[in-house]
Amino acid sequence: MNIQWIKGKTDNCYIVSNGKDAVLVDTASSISYEKVLKECSRYNMRLIVLTHVHFDHAENAKALSEHFGIPVAFHASDENLFDSFDNQPLKSYGIVGKAVLGVSLKVLRHTPVRRPANIIYVKEGDDLSSYGIDAKIIELPGHTHGSIGVDVEGTDLIVGDALDNWLTPATGHLYTDPDLLRKSAKRIRELGPRRIYYGHGKPTL
Repeated sequence: MNIQWIKGKTDNCYIVSNGKDAVLVDTASSISYEKVLKECSRYNMRLIVLTHVHFDHAENAKALSEHFGIPVAFHASDENLFDSFDNQPLKSYGIVGKAVLGVSLKVLRHTPVRRPANIIYVKEGDDLSSYGIDAKIIELPGHTHGSIGVDVEGTDLIVGDALDNWLTPATGHLYTDPDLLRKSAKRIRELGPRRIYYGHGKPTL
């Protein structure tokens, strides 16, 4: 499997492909739409997976879904975020977290994510091989209730915001449930060696 990093303004998304068929994990924010569209157009796109439903990961989901005629997959516990960010308000820890939340909060609250028409709900252990890639869904709640990751071939893990790499790799600095976030970070560590692809910050390869 090949994983292509697409760097947005402050966010990341990833194309996981077998060289032809591909799945887009997260979509970045609207400012990066043309860039993401251009990179996705190199492949036979089969599916969009959202690690969670915040605008910086999901704002382009509806438009890309319609353009390529493909479904959007996410965990059902995040569906209420299409209605309002405040259904799962965020808190933060540490200087980095408070700074990021302070800058992001107004945008998060006032940038609605449009609900795609073609939706698939995914959960722990769901296999993505029918979409052309060797990968499975892993549940990583804490940042949001329905946060998920994508475990690719047991060697590469796209973690959304369960971890981040703003300055150095760390447990995600923003959370809805701190206990669940810590458990998710512990679970990632216990999976064993993985190349980590973050929602924010440079991948650890």
